[in-house]
Amino acid sequence: MNIKEFQKELILYSKEIGIDKIGFTTADPFVTLKSRLYKQQELNYQSGFEAKDIERRTDARKIMSEAHSIIAIALAYPSKMKDAPKSKKGSTRGIFCRASWGEDYHIVVKKKLLQLESFILLHYPNAKVQSMVDTGELVDRAVAERAGIGWSAKNCSIITPEYGSYVYLGEMITSLPFEPDTPIEDQCGECTKCMDVCPTSAIVAPGQLNAKNCIAFLTQSKEMIPLEFRKEIGNRIYGCDTCQTICPKNKGINFTHHEEMEPDPETVKPLLRSVLKVSNREFKRQFGQMSGSWRGKNPIQRNAIIALAHFKDDTALDDLKDLAIHDVRPVIRGTAIWAISEIDRENGAIFINECLKTETDEIVIEEINRILSK
Repeated sequence: MNIKEFQKELILYSKEIGIDKIGFTTADPFVTLKSRLYKQQELNYQSGFEAKDIERRTDARKIMSEAHSIIAIALAYPSKMKDAPKSKKGSTRGIFCRASWGEDYHIVVKKKLLQLESFILLHYPNAKVQSMVDTGELVDRAVAERAGIGWSAKNCSIITPEYGSYVYLGEMITSLPFEPDTPIEDQCGECTKCMDVCPTSAIVAPGQLNAKNCIAFLTQSKEMIPLEFRKEIGNRIYGCDTCQTICPKNKGINFTHHEEMEPDPETVKPLLRSVLKVSNREFKRQFGQMSGSWRGKNPIQRNAIIALAHFKDDTALDDLKDLAIHDVRPVIRGTAIWAISEIDRENGAIFINECLKTETDEIVIEEINRILSK
């Protein structure tokens, strides 16, 4: 079987195993991307989660010397939840972003890529292949764009004509000379809705993101969240969907054909007060299968505290005071003290002043003094 015939067979096989879109591109360097990434680095817009070596991020041959082609795949995930529980006083809830619903997408997409690898090696045993999802060195969106999966939108997401931007991406570097696909023309037009509604104005220009200001990054960080962004986080305890839900290309889109991606409502919209008290073991049992658990429970609990302040949930004051006094983590103590000041403006200062007498951590003391000075 020649390579053109095999490429057709591979596309058919990808559909059989549940891959929603597949595309092919060359292993040539991503020249334009390289200059953009260096500019991001110069502007200090990077999140810090990215691979450090920009040369390797933009040149597949620096990862695999035999690289000839790159295969890009996309799997559509759901955007709507059945029977979503509602927040009510005393039972307020947080929310995980859609990309964290169901089983960890890194595992789901990697399984599909491994199936593709096996199929390739069955027909071409000497072929070289290397797959990656999100945490690999190549930039998933850049590969997907050049392989014709979708176009790169102003919000930096890949938008597909069929599934909108609700897709998980993955890619495989291979030594086989597949015929490259043609990129899809940008269809955003003059629309700037994603930029207009970004809660923290993190989309600084079309296709340019200051990742450090993005709520998706902030909810994954482990430090005190900067004061100017806390109220913008709302009840998000992991990630942010705002620039996707506003997008006209996502209107009415909801695909539920991947059962492993379906959300468990109680898991993706958990009770905030229960999140505050969860142990490491309980956290792993309840949230461990989700991609949103990768940073552990500390950021999720900090975000839950911020969400309680968002709801002005005074039924949580005793829990927050307990954290402010007894928790060993300065970020949790400091965030709890801030939340108390937001929920109980009249009486909170008395309690917070007492905390100052025993607090020893500089971060928390700074937070307390800022609150009391107001």
